[in-house]
Amino acid sequence: MTVPKCLKCDVGYLVPLSDYGGQGAAVHFKAWVCVNPPCGFNIKIRNGDIYLNEPITPGSMNTPRPR
Repeated sequence: MTVPKCLKCDVGYLVPLSDYGGQGAAVHFKAWVCVNPPCGFNIKIRNGDIYLNEPITPGSMNTPRPR
């Protein structure tokens, strides 16, 4: 698979990210994020809506959900 070049910064590349839905099913290509940190471009799909350039926070800041 070839990853596309970021059209915002023209330096980084967009990489796909996956996640799990509310029922536990895999959601492939849920988000695309530029690998160039100063750029920060991202596009995400959540509940059928598309979000552009939401703030990116380190995953270490998240608190685990009790299961």
